[in-house]
Amino acid sequence: MTDNTILRYLTELNHNNDRQWYHSHKEGFQKAKTEFEGLIQELIYRIGKTDRSILHQNPRDLTFKLVRDTRFSHDKSPYNPAFRAHISSKGKLPIPVGYYIMIKPGGQSFLGGGLFTDMFKDATAMIRDHILTHPGQWEQVIQSPDFKETFTVRGMALKNVPRGYDREHPMAEYLKFKSWYLEYPVSDSIVGDTEQFLQLAVDIFLKMKPFNDYLNQALAGFKMPER
Repeated sequence: MTDNTILRYLTELNHNNDRQWYHSHKEGFQKAKTEFEGLIQELIYRIGKTDRSILHQNPRDLTFKLVRDTRFSHDKSPYNPAFRAHISSKGKLPIPVGYYIMIKPGGQSFLGGGLFTDMFKDATAMIRDHILTHPGQWEQVIQSPDFKETFTVRGMALKNVPRGYDREHPMAEYLKFKSWYLEYPVSDSIVGDTEQFLQLAVDIFLKMKPFNDYLNQALAGFKMPER
């Protein structure tokens, strides 16, 4: 892999975010895309030493398109200048939760995990119920030294504990959440150094694995809604 190919292409796309430029620079896109898929493949190998559930995945099936849906946005830029992927046992679907990578120039890259979306009410209810009935396990995950030093649980949340849940529950603050996720920022300088990025990503993803495992226990049996 050639360092900085991804960042260079995405930076140029960000400065020339129009269809004419995009289609006239397909070669640059293909080079950056190939490098990104190689990065994901190496991550699968390295993370797979600990989490074998992802070893069967093909990087091409885990990445997201650059094209934006601008129908309901004031920003009509046709492309999102970011390479993104979600690695889990079932691919890039949001559930089960897995390892999320976004590479975006300007210090906007991050490594993520957990449930980012709050659009699946059943999934939200399943996680709330699991926290309700397994508070000790949840506390053990989020209070571990590695976790506390590295992450803060984020997500969309209600102002109050929802109806049907104990407001005095020891994990009441987390019962307010509708999604539960982690983001670890990564600088452009680290992204530009392939080996350094890989080492960091593996370390961060292994530290967030207990968090993902807890959510996936809660989401066991969840079925994606049919379109």
